[in-house]
Amino acid sequence: MSAHISNVRPDPDQVLVDIANYVADTVINSSEAYNTARLCLIDTLGCGLEALDYPACTKLLGPVVPGTVVPNGAKVPGTQFQLDPIQAAFNIGAMIRWLDFNDTWLAAEWGHPSDNLGGILATADWISRTRVANGKAPLTMKDVLTAMIKAHEIQGCLALENSFNRVGIDHVILVKVASAAVCTHLMGGTREEIINAVSQAFVDGQAMRTYRHAPNTGSRKSWAAGDATSRAVRLALFTLKGEMGYPSVLTAKTWGFYDVLFKGNEFKFQRPYSSYVMEHVLFKISFPAEFHAQTAVECALKLHPQIKDRLDDVEKVVITTHESAIRIIDKKGPLNNPADRDHCIQYMTAIGLIKGNLTAADYEDEVAADPRIDALRDKMVCVEDPRYTKDYLDPEKRSIANSMQIFFRDGSKTDNIEVEYPIGHRRRRAEGIPVLEAKFRTNLARRFPAKQQAAILALTADQAKLEATSVNEFVDLFVI
Repeated sequence: MSAHISNVRPDPDQVLVDIANYVADTVINSSEAYNTARLCLIDTLGCGLEALDYPACTKLLGPVVPGTVVPNGAKVPGTQFQLDPIQAAFNIGAMIRWLDFNDTWLAAEWGHPSDNLGGILATADWISRTRVANGKAPLTMKDVLTAMIKAHEIQGCLALENSFNRVGIDHVILVKVASAAVCTHLMGGTREEIINAVSQAFVDGQAMRTYRHAPNTGSRKSWAAGDATSRAVRLALFTLKGEMGYPSVLTAKTWGFYDVLFKGNEFKFQRPYSSYVMEHVLFKISFPAEFHAQTAVECALKLHPQIKDRLDDVEKVVITTHESAIRIIDKKGPLNNPADRDHCIQYMTAIGLIKGNLTAADYEDEVAADPRIDALRDKMVCVEDPRYTKDYLDPEKRSIANSMQIFFRDGSKTDNIEVEYPIGHRRRRAEGIPVLEAKFRTNLARRFPAKQQAAILALTADQAKLEATSVNEFVDLFVI
């Protein structure tokens, strides 16, 4: 005889409630978080501007139906597109992530919290233009920075103790969850509506990591986050129209997220939501390398002068790294496309050793055809240092260490070069900020005339003035 299934609707899962309470009620008082969010804003938009140089990215941009212009729609920086907020979120999100050059968060799960800016900026711009058209006050850039801090926090805190990649789920699920929460709030959603929208994000079918790993690595990994943040905007809009939520989406027996997708395990949390993630976020400043390899490339650049004239004499290159790098980017064999190459630690370090630099263009077919790259890759060995793995997960250190040593056929060898913290790390902020700002200036120059560049730079350098600027006025500065 079968037992009856209770149809009593439960209270919302605590995870949903905690997210909603944080988004709706928490006041961010950290000046460091707001200043870092400003730096994150300019760096993220700069990454998007650089991506506009790549046809593989731009072919995906614009309205779903060519020629469509949405009155009071959100504008896409660096273009003349004005779109509905869902499609604008995809456009901005795809640009941001295309070259794997925006910020990073590393923990049990990794990801790129600034991916949420696609949904945040599109939503805030559309709301602002609509309000202005109706004689109301627009949102300000402080609203955008606050939403960024909170989206970073939600994504990052969920990632600290919970590995989605180990069950085959791509980290963009966290973009969808975080964007759904903050975009619902930007739209004026209540605490209950935030809960409902986040539940919709969890109940969605989740992206698999197939497109990030051999033998299927491909360009979807460059637009997956854009897809996730745009989906979040759609779910927020549905919710604001009264669409119901699913209160036990995580904990429901048999049919909930934990049982279906997380091997029956509940989420674990290391810390309450605050502004920790934005304050500790990692910037990719010097080169567009998958972040587990950032310090390896720094090692390669330091070794370049010693090896550039001795490439044929190399017998072995030993890369000492941490467990996550070995699991994700330690690749042998052929690399089939740019998305494959920018997730191969051997490829990235080979470029650094040969050229003394690494740019987004170095992942393209023309550069990859250089036979010296694969010749060096074949001589590389990756080994794990347990200390590196431990310090990678230590919340007080959060290092991303790599070291490299080169052995030559005549028996000589280089020093073992070690870099524990990349230039984009919080511990190297003073060193990194000038380089980040130079990166932004370079990216502005790719797209805008000098007068427009100067106006953007003047505004974004002034924290108080930026925060007081209306979102629509800010975005208008980026229209070409």
